[in-house]
Amino acid sequence: MSQYFEIHSTHPQLRLIHQAVEIIDAGGVVIYPTDSSYAIGCHLGDKTAMERIQRIRQVDDKHYFTLVCSDLSEISTYAKVDNSQYRMLKSLTPGPYTFILKATHEVPRRLMNPKRRMIGMRVVENEIVKAMLNELGQPLMSSTLIMPGKDMPETDPEEIRDLLEKHVDLIIDGGNCGFEPTTVINMVDNPPTLIRQGKGTDHGLDTD
Repeated sequence: MSQYFEIHSTHPQLRLIHQAVEIIDAGGVVIYPTDSSYAIGCHLGDKTAMERIQRIRQVDDKHYFTLVCSDLSEISTYAKVDNSQYRMLKSLTPGPYTFILKATHEVPRRLMNPKRRMIGMRVVENEIVKAMLNELGQPLMSSTLIMPGKDMPETDPEEIRDLLEKHVDLIIDGGNCGFEPTTVINMVDNPPTLIRQGKGTDHGLDTD
C-alpha cells in the first residue's frame, strides 16, 4: 500500500519533501505533479524501479524515459547541447516541454534509445518538483502518467490513488495541474522537429 502526501503546490512542506526523497532513494516509485500533468518517477538508474514503471504503463524497453532536471546546467551533464540548442532550451525552460537530445555517458545505457543514444530532458516549473530535486541532488527518471489504453494523462490524485495505491510507494497530491502532456521536441534533428504537441505552445515550430 502506497503512502499519500498532500503537499502544498506553492509552499511545499519540507518535512514531506524530505520523506518523499527518502522513499525515492530507497528505490520507491513515486507519482507526482508537474507543470503539465501528473508523472511517475524513480531514482536515476534504478533498474528495478524503472521496470516497475514499465509494467504500470505497459510500455516496452524502447519507451523514452525523461530525466527531470533542476536547471539547464544539469541538462548539460546528461545531454550534448550546442549553442543554438542551448538558446532554445533557455527560452523554453522551465516549462511544459520534453526535449529529445543526444545523451552523454552520464546516462545509464538502458535509459537511452538503443539505436541513437538519445534521452528526453525536462526542466519543470513546479515548486514541489523543484524542492524534491533540490534535496535529491540529481534528476528524477520519469514518465508521463498515461495509463494503458488511454491517450491522456491522469489528473485527479484521488482517482490515481484508487488505481495505483497497490502498485507504487508514494502518491503526492499537489492539486490539479492540468491534463495535457508535455510538448515533445526532437532537438537531435536540425532544425528541431515537433514530435508531440502538448501543453507547451511557445516553441515556434511548425505544428502541421
